[in-house]
Amino acid sequence: MFTSFAATLTNPSFVMAVLVAVAVFATLYTLVVPYFERDTLAGRMRSAALERDQIRARERARLNSEQNAQKAGLRRKNNTSVREIVERLNLKDALADASTTNKLRAAGLRSQNALNIFLFARFVLPFVFLAFALVYLFVLGGLSQRPMMVRFLVCIGAAYGGFYAPIVFLSNRVSKRQKSIRIAWPDALDLLLICVESGVSIEQALRRVADEIAIQSAPLGEELILTNAELSYLQDRRVAFENLGQRTGLDAVKSVAQALIQAERYGTPISQALRVLAQESRDERMMEAEKKAAALPPKLTVPMILFFLPVLFGVILGPAIIQVMNNFG
Repeated sequence: MFTSFAATLTNPSFVMAVLVAVAVFATLYTLVVPYFERDTLAGRMRSAALERDQIRARERARLNSEQNAQKAGLRRKNNTSVREIVERLNLKDALADASTTNKLRAAGLRSQNALNIFLFARFVLPFVFLAFALVYLFVLGGLSQRPMMVRFLVCIGAAYGGFYAPIVFLSNRVSKRQKSIRIAWPDALDLLLICVESGVSIEQALRRVADEIAIQSAPLGEELILTNAELSYLQDRRVAFENLGQRTGLDAVKSVAQALIQAERYGTPISQALRVLAQESRDERMMEAEKKAAALPPKLTVPMILFFLPVLFGVILGPAIIQVMNNFG
């Protein structure tokens, strides 16, 4: 019975049916899930408020020369078991560096628990993927017609895939977050310019802009709230603006941060600089849209050849071919 079960799992027809079923389910899931999504804006703003309270507590502890033994996590409580494994195996020195922490911050994962889970996933997933590959190849008989060396290389590739899967997930999350910030950034600059020209301080302006822009881009609203908190509690205000540029990783945001730093240092008005930077951001967004629109016709060439032209030829030539067959039949 086990042999028949393994033969069924390795049957190409069964595998194709399973893949088709998964594709249909994924399509239905993509179409239905947006109607049941919850508004996560309140949760994001609450997380940013927790981060602001954490900054305030850390700065008070530093000013009072007290050591804070336990820090509150940003989104969830620290997983002690994962932390113990990471510390016991010294995974932080082996698998993490400064760029890893920066990528996690750019993805919106700023707690220590997030770093521990990331390192734990990079350590465990290679063994998990390797176990699945071994079971599929040597227990279920997958790729049985292939040489042993090919099957061995597939196992190694599965292990490498498990090792780099957390990095791919993190990169995708960073890119989505940066895309959301990049789209909403010109509008945020316009709102910030209006607030500054009306005589509002930069802290109140950032707070007001964060509340307004969070509807369009929750990540940008979260970053502005954190910047506002750092401006309130850090000794050097320059560090708060630099942290904003480092967290987002966008050149447009870094340019605005440098303009704000220079305005803080030399006491120059920032309205003109913000106006120029806002115009540049809008122009850059328009150029990006024009570039995507210009690249659309070449991308549509292959789908049109594969899907539209055969149907068009069938509609045009089909009746003629049927009539010819009937006449000579």
